[in-house]
Amino acid sequence: MTMRSKKRILVAACGLLVAAWCAPLALGQEAAKNTNYRSAKRDPFTNYKVMFRRKVAKKEPPKPMPVPAPSIQARIEQYKGQKRAAINLRQPAPKPTTALLLDEVRVTGIFRTPRGVAAMVEAKPIKLSYVIYPGETFYDGMLVAIEDSRLVFRKETRWTDGRRDVAVETKPLEQPSAADALTAQKTGEPTGEPVKGQPEAPAKKDDAKALASKSN
Repeated sequence: MTMRSKKRILVAACGLLVAAWCAPLALGQEAAKNTNYRSAKRDPFTNYKVMFRRKVAKKEPPKPMPVPAPSIQARIEQYKGQKRAAINLRQPAPKPTTALLLDEVRVTGIFRTPRGVAAMVEAKPIKLSYVIYPGETFYDGMLVAIEDSRLVFRKETRWTDGRRDVAVETKPLEQPSAADALTAQKTGEPTGEPVKGQPEAPAKKDDAKALASKSN
């Protein structure tokens, strides 16, 4: 035999030895995969029962509702806190009307002042009157304009889902009754009728102390 033939026989023998050594390992791994136990989904010795799934009704989210306003006492306390904070910061104090709802005021007079057209409103819960001008803010709105016989407000409604709706609301000038007119003549207070063409003396000024004392 030549040297080349011997080398070929030696290489072939080495290949057979490697194959013989690796074959048991591969067979062992394959056998291990096949011997893994898998439990049955159900007991094979019992009758099959059809399982019905109950449909769970989805809960609908709560319907949004308008956020209720705090009580008048809570709003007055909030106003006092805002006033104290503004004084400490040396800023203009808020007006007492910021504690009032639009539904809590009624228009008792419209007149002219050197500052411009003004209106007098009465806070029904505390029986106090205030002179207001366009731009005055309330708890749930703002005075936009003063017309001859009514006030125009911008009212804001807050909802429980976080959104805010803005709408226009008007309040007419209430005509005084005979008893109110007689009382106004005796006390010298304005009767609530608009005066055109001539300026009128300003009515009562905003009095935060009166609001605070009235709440107590």
